Amino acid sequence: MKNIDSFTHVRGESLFVDDLMIRQDALFGLCFDSPKAHGKIISIDYSKAEALEGVERIFTYKDVLGENQIGGIIPDEPLWAVDEVHFWGQPIAFIVAETEVIAKKAKALIKIDIEELPIITTAKEAKEKGSFINAPRSFNLGNTNDSFKNCKYVFEGETFSNGQEHLYLETQGCYVVPQENGSIKITSSTQGPTQVQKTAAKVLGIPMHKIEVDVIRLGGGFGGKEDQATPWACMAAVAVQHLNKPVKYMLNRHDDLRMTGKRHPYSSSFKIGLSKELRIEAFEAEFLQNSGAAADLSPAIAERTLFHATNSYFIKNVKTTVYSCKTNLPPNTAFRGFGGPQGMFVIESAIAVAANKIGVDKSKIQEANLLDENDQFPYGQIATEVQAKKAWFSAKEKFEFEKLEKKVKSFNKKNKLYKKGISLMPIAFGISFTNTPMNHARALIHIYQDGSVGVSTGAVEMGQSVNTKMLQVAQDILGISADKVKLETTNTTRVANTSPSAASSTADLNGKAVEMACNSLIERLTNVASKMVSSDRNKITYKDDFIFVSEKKSTISWESLIAQAMLERVALSENAHYATPIIHFDKSKEKGHPFAYHVYGTAITTVTLDCLRGTYEIDSVKIVHDFGKSMNIGIDIGQVEGALAQGIGWMTLEEISYNSDGKLLSNALSTYKVPDIFSVPKTIETIPLETDGHDLAIKKSKAVGEPPLMYGIGVYFAIQQAVKEFNPNYKLKFDAPFTPEKVLIGLYENQ
Repeated sequence: MKNIDSFTHVRGESLFVDDLMIRQDALFGLCFDSPKAHGKIISIDYSKAEALEGVERIFTYKDVLGENQIGGIIPDEPLWAVDEVHFWGQPIAFIVAETEVIAKKAKALIKIDIEELPIITTAKEAKEKGSFINAPRSFNLGNTNDSFKNCKYVFEGETFSNGQEHLYLETQGCYVVPQENGSIKITSSTQGPTQVQKTAAKVLGIPMHKIEVDVIRLGGGFGGKEDQATPWACMAAVAVQHLNKPVKYMLNRHDDLRMTGKRHPYSSSFKIGLSKELRIEAFEAEFLQNSGAAADLSPAIAERTLFHATNSYFIKNVKTTVYSCKTNLPPNTAFRGFGGPQGMFVIESAIAVAANKIGVDKSKIQEANLLDENDQFPYGQIATEVQAKKAWFSAKEKFEFEKLEKKVKSFNKKNKLYKKGISLMPIAFGISFTNTPMNHARALIHIYQDGSVGVSTGAVEMGQSVNTKMLQVAQDILGISADKVKLETTNTTRVANTSPSAASSTADLNGKAVEMACNSLIERLTNVASKMVSSDRNKITYKDDFIFVSEKKSTISWESLIAQAMLERVALSENAHYATPIIHFDKSKEKGHPFAYHVYGTAITTVTLDCLRGTYEIDSVKIVHDFGKSMNIGIDIGQVEGALAQGIGWMTLEEISYNSDGKLLSNALSTYKVPDIFSVPKTIETIPLETDGHDLAIKKSKAVGEPPLMYGIGVYFAIQQAVKEFNPNYKLKFDAPFTPEKVLIGLYENQ
């Protein structure tokens, strides 16, 4: 089945928040934010702005009837600043006017005096000054101290991976409308409808049932709308509560870039010890996470870094520690991979250092340490149904790695000013929210009198085609044609208490709930059908809009069955709840079984480097990926390709830059480079790994949203190998992204 939204997408007919018809009396909001990264607010003069014709009102923390607090994990983030500002772009006030133009004019008339305070922009500086979001966390396995003493080789090093801008096509936005009896409806571009509902209720000082949040679809999210869609909806909701008029707020691109958090930059250090046989005997890593000025999701992201610090390798002795460092940047947040990529980059860098110092190919160390069945992860989970080696050796065999390697070596011998590099990148990524209570979902299914079906879930459609997969589940179980099924918007009134669409778990959790609801409906309908066709229940199936008996098509259509069920007063609506079994995690011991399953894969990347200019082309990325039993291979391969491109961007091009004053410099597409048609691989080839899938994956079709992003890490090491081929004196560095400027410096250093 193709993406069910593709037809309306390409015709420009799909609806987003900004496409909604708004009421005639609707007003427009605009945030007034801090022009400094840290300081005390001495005075603010709103008088000229308030006097401007067309300005309805300017709201501040003084207008909050509930709590001026939007922090989720830790309550450390005010909706509007009170007497201090902690990052450039922090919301201070909310202008509501008759038009956006008037609101912008009003913003320019506000005068603010801030007494500047010391500014911290890097995680290292934050650690030195003892500035943290919360206490550090560590995962331990075995005893690293004793193990290092017995290692043949021991190496240490440092890495840095920069942040990354989400750059979703649709910016943050909402449209809030007053309802009767003090209720409010929020149409939001959010991955977390319940988070918006819960936080807005707290800010407004009203119960959650007074707030309805509706999400049509998102024009991209990538984690940037998991928590950070919430403040804008809350600001508009406060205005609606006071004015009793609709308020719309869509951030422009520059405001969105300036005021929202990114992927977390990490400054990390490592120590790795190997045996003579190249087995990694011990590994230690310290991760300094640049969290920004407030917690947001940083503690959870830091945790997932620890979960993925050893990637797809088994290491008997591990000690990893992460510090969430508080700085004067916008609070950083979820981004595809959720801390996992930052952890994987460090272990891959450590292996690269070891290989270079020992004088062996990096892949030799990688191959010698791949996970086996019943190996233990540092967090206590025993690895089962492990596909690490199968993916690795399948990739080497199917893509003839030895031939590729020989071609690279031959090319490098013949060419002086162009060099090629090649790398292998294995992945192992755990699927589930690492906060166990979040692993649940519900579905509400209505079968209408004419046989058509409405499906409501907590899943938010944001370009990943989750609605298509939900339709597939319903269609398959009910045995009806796709045009009979409608996927409803994601709405907190129809499906309450949802977890956000994140963690690559959306299809699994919501799909299982749809499956349960549809199976319950079929159970009831089969009682009716068995009487209509005079047959035993166990002989009845549903297919092609008809009842089948013993695999033979009957004369009873789906519509006739539903009509009869109505006459017999059979319930044609079903609500189902699914909670992932087995998983658990004890944070007091840092041990447990947090993941339903793992996704595996291996990518082989080849690059060509122009050694005069420092520019490079990615010749090919060849992937063997563990889809399980894919229920929609077209969509899944599309996810692999999109995630890979995003990973390549993070590793090679996308350079977030703040100055020492905490001001964002990469604040436009002229100063922030994302992958374009010339930046992505000339060839991407993806082969599904042959497996039986996993029972906890919907229809045994494994999650695919986040894991492929980590294949992009392989590009970094392929480029590095090419640099080393040209300049044997190049000293390995692990400072991502590996931009052409950095490459050029590396090509000619120490010569």
